[in-house]
Amino acid sequence: MPTKRTTLRLSDERQQLLEEASEIIADGPPMADVIDAALTHLVESEENIQNACDEHPPHVIQSIANTSVL
Repeated sequence: MPTKRTTLRLSDERQQLLEEASEIIADGPPMADVIDAALTHLVESEENIQNACDEHPPHVIQSIANTSVL
């Protein structure tokens, strides 16, 4: 099965994040495994946030999740 390829445009901020992430996983798993794990985490986090929105206002969820994005 052929794989899809895409070109990722790297803004300065995205390049900095990629460099920081590369340092964190330098002696760890392959980048593809890290990307798979990050995407899985993103999907699971979104599900958890959606479930919590039924009970809590956004600022509470953002505080509990300890994130700058929501």
